[in-house]
Amino acid sequence: MPIHKYLSNYPESVIAKIEALITSGKLKHYLLNRYPKQNDIANDNDLRIYVSELKNRYMKKSQPLSKIIYDNKIHVIHNALGLHSYVSRNQGGKLKTRNELRVSAVFKKAPEPFLNMIVVHELAHLKEFQHNKAFYRLCLHMLENYHQLEFDMRLYLIELESNGSIYS
Repeated sequence: MPIHKYLSNYPESVIAKIEALITSGKLKHYLLNRYPKQNDIANDNDLRIYVSELKNRYMKKSQPLSKIIYDNKIHVIHNALGLHSYVSRNQGGKLKTRNELRVSAVFKKAPEPFLNMIVVHELAHLKEFQHNKAFYRLCLHMLENYHQLEFDMRLYLIELESNGSIYS
């Protein structure tokens, strides 16, 4: 069971409650009550529009993003759910840096709040590279329930790996 992979830094009391939910078969029900439908941002173009709107709302003056895509390989290769990367290329004797934002394809069929949380997380890396207090303050500025969504997203991933999609 993948529970400890996603909840390893949480207190034992929280882990015990989640294990009880899983054992009783109620984790899926809990998630469906909180997040009754999956998002409808199903392709890279829709994702680009979604991310651009968030970026323009909260981080208008930050560096532009040259590539925004769903990536099928992120979850497997990097053990991550999203990536923000700087890609440097030499073009005509000049070094050009491009910002790319990649979201794991797992989120194509996830609830929209989870996609929102991942995008906010990756956008915050445009200003703050480390996961420090300033980084999480920025996340909370863009999404006030960021921490709850991150926790629930972890539960979603546990259910997804254990039993497949919560949406039939």
